[in-house]
Amino acid sequence: MTIGIFLPYGLGDLIVATPMLRAIREHFGPEARLVGITRPYLADVLSGTGWLDEQWLFNPRAQQRESRDWPLVRRMHQERFDTVLLLPNSFRATVLAWLGGAKQRVGYVRYGRGALLTNKLDWPHRNGRVSDYSLVDHYLKLAEAIGCPPGATHLQLATLEKDEQSADGVWNSLGLRADGRVVLLSAGGAREAAKFWPVKHSGDLARRLAGEMDCDVLVMCGPNQRQTAQDIVLRADHPRVFSMADQPLDLGTAKACIRRGRLMISNDSGIRFIAAAFGKPVITLLGPMLPAWNDLPVIRSVNLHLDLDCIGCQNRVCPLRHHRCMQDLSVDMVYGEAAKLLEESLAACAAA
Repeated sequence: MTIGIFLPYGLGDLIVATPMLRAIREHFGPEARLVGITRPYLADVLSGTGWLDEQWLFNPRAQQRESRDWPLVRRMHQERFDTVLLLPNSFRATVLAWLGGAKQRVGYVRYGRGALLTNKLDWPHRNGRVSDYSLVDHYLKLAEAIGCPPGATHLQLATLEKDEQSADGVWNSLGLRADGRVVLLSAGGAREAAKFWPVKHSGDLARRLAGEMDCDVLVMCGPNQRQTAQDIVLRADHPRVFSMADQPLDLGTAKACIRRGRLMISNDSGIRFIAAAFGKPVITLLGPMLPAWNDLPVIRSVNLHLDLDCIGCQNRVCPLRHHRCMQDLSVDMVYGEAAKLLEESLAACAAA
């Protein structure tokens, strides 16, 4: 049995797919060959998990021709896939699976690709809107379509030894405490302004967490968010607030650093899913995205959003130009939830 899996294109979506990957491996066992087809920038996300036998890097716009469409189709023909699962709702990926000769092509009927699928799942709607089940279940249903029993829903990731060594370097360089009292704060997404929590709010929150809760605060960022992370630290103006801006920013290091933290506070960005996969409590600051699609199967998850008529608009830029869904989400509200989760965590550690 050889199974190809077109993996999601976003960091968060890929991590949400880990219960599905685990279910497939557990059901078909080591005798099956599982190949993940993924974007190059996500290649390190699943490192250490062991569910996939191989990852193929695919980017139709890549400068390297070997990562584009036709080389992938030729490679699929050589692999002779029995089944291909299509997690992205992509017409292009479906055409490639068909051209690649996969006997069984499994996916949701959307964007006109139903005729190319052999196993068709209906897109979940209720009264014209997306139904209220999580993206974890959405992906698990693809595994069930090829015979897997319903699997556990918890997210899961792993780190490699080199990742842990890199995180050791971060801890030593910044002087972070080793007792676990480290709160992780996301600097926010670089491409979607409507999801962004203001820098002044993040800085004020970091200062209160460091000063009133006796925690170190580590501001996480990607390569395009270095300046934002530095601005948050500047606004916080507290010696126990640090940023990753001058540290290694690869995904392996990020995973190892997040694994050591106690709590993640983030807007709706992919980094919060890393924390969820390591069983950390997560506070998500929601504005334009629908909360129904943001449920995280973790020990403790808090979704914070305001009761506004425009909440869940799903626009990348606020169409009303006031951005109240994030501007009016107060520091007091977020700090109150963070303090509760930290106190719960500290009590659990003391009782252990």
